Amino acid sequence: MTTFEALGIDARLIQATDELGYVNPTAIQEQAIPVLLSGTQDFIGLAQTGTGKTAAFGLPLLHIIDAAAKYPQALVVCPTRELCLQIVKEIELFKKYMTGVSVVAVYGGASIGLQIRDLKRGVQIVVATPGRLIDLIERKAINLEQIKYVVLDEADEMLNMGFQDDIEFILKNTPARESTWLFSATMPPEIRKVSKKYMKDPKEVTVGKVNTANKSIDHQYYVTTAQHRYETLKRIIDFNPGIYGIIFTRTKLDAQEISERLTREGYDIDALHGDLTQQQRDKVMGQFRDKSLQLLIATDVAARGIDVVGITHVINYELPDDVEIYTHRSGRTGRAGNQGICVSIVHAKEMYKFKQIERINNSQFHKMDIPSGKDVCRKQFFHFMDKLLSTDISNSEYETYVPMLAEKFADISKEEVLKRIAAMEFDRFLKYYENSEDLNLRERSKRDSNDRSEPRRRDERSEGRGDRDRGDSRKEYTRGGGYSRLFVNLGTKDGFFKASFLQYILDMSDLKKEVLGKIDMKDMNSWIEIDKGAAQQMIRSLDGKNYKGRRIRMNDADSGGPAGFVKRPRRGE
Repeated sequence: MTTFEALGIDARLIQATDELGYVNPTAIQEQAIPVLLSGTQDFIGLAQTGTGKTAAFGLPLLHIIDAAAKYPQALVVCPTRELCLQIVKEIELFKKYMTGVSVVAVYGGASIGLQIRDLKRGVQIVVATPGRLIDLIERKAINLEQIKYVVLDEADEMLNMGFQDDIEFILKNTPARESTWLFSATMPPEIRKVSKKYMKDPKEVTVGKVNTANKSIDHQYYVTTAQHRYETLKRIIDFNPGIYGIIFTRTKLDAQEISERLTREGYDIDALHGDLTQQQRDKVMGQFRDKSLQLLIATDVAARGIDVVGITHVINYELPDDVEIYTHRSGRTGRAGNQGICVSIVHAKEMYKFKQIERINNSQFHKMDIPSGKDVCRKQFFHFMDKLLSTDISNSEYETYVPMLAEKFADISKEEVLKRIAAMEFDRFLKYYENSEDLNLRERSKRDSNDRSEPRRRDERSEGRGDRDRGDSRKEYTRGGGYSRLFVNLGTKDGFFKASFLQYILDMSDLKKEVLGKIDMKDMNSWIEIDKGAAQQMIRSLDGKNYKGRRIRMNDADSGGPAGFVKRPRRGE
């Protein structure tokens, strides 16, 4: 088996990796490091998150930079503050025995003045998020003209977040670079386009299959109705008493609402979304990392770059629209050889989309029955018994109280003591689940089929309406049905993909995806079909706002025209 020493890296780096317990490189490290040590070969590394990519580029960078030269020689660009800090922390550990080498993190949400001061002290490696880096370039606070090595880490996430123009700007402003190293979990066409434009004959290494789910993850799904989605989530949490996980929602409004409901019901949970200040975000992440919080609920955008050890479960409260997003979500668990579980709560009308995700991930997904109330109580009870039996009673102080306890319980049998303990611990669960219904869709469908003459209840009719409208949104629109068509002057040129654009307009308007129909994106403009009752809320939320210095214009695309007539934008819109 290959060792780090055999890869040819500096002896001081070997000393540091030995202390960290790194003896044998991971697959991506073993294939990347020998190539990158030359410093002149462009490189593309495709590997899932949690496979050791930071060491794969961090060790070669430390090996080839000139410690005597006190100016930026290497630039690492990554999507989020959390990942930025994580990379710097790991590189600091690797360079423990290398004197004169400095690495600095620059990212938004922190004092730019302090970051400028750190850069002026002299630094060889800069780890940066795109937005803050461009801010520093425009202030002339950082000089990239002598940068030799550029690393793009989590490149697919940066593109999903709308940073394509920023990445190209950065690459254009590093004219002296000798090599570009790109690391990514997936390889969408946009990344391929960037690599062809800015890289020369890159060496490409793929570890595992791109877009293939991590084999350490058990993919499970539960099928239920839209109205029972929240109750299903609670059943899953209660059925897994040792859970330490992340719940993903589509919008920040969903994240906040579900977090508040679960908190009121006694769960250790908090939400991570775009409305939090950096200080609030750091506080939530700190509580989650030290396990003061058992659960974190987040949107995809807010969760970018999160790397927390020991996550047991990832729960998709709603399915994402893109397969890549599913891969990123599930990749938060099952890391470093540990087993993890990725759970999806699926509406019957989403099964086609779910089967697509299953097929593209090339993994077997297991259909699970939603636990009954009795199943949950039984699971909690056995968990409590295991915890009781494993409780440490070695502290001699307890001996002081044993005679008093024996006297207090002298007239009560051991069986009755155990019953009282169980009642005290499980009273809430037993009462809550006493008359709980079966949430499995399969049971409901069977019952409904036996009585086809019974009219659908009002909530069941409304539940299916959004999906039916989406499935035939053009037909509903042309006949003057329940949709309006909105025009907005944002498009793919603004760095949006359909998934990130959808996330952006829903976050801005605090609306749910169910109100949307077809979205037609062009370079500079987009057209959105939306439930008529929600159209004005979306217009009020976006029209007049600014996006990357551009003033957003949103209006009814059909104003002034007959029903079914699409008003085309004027030239320049």
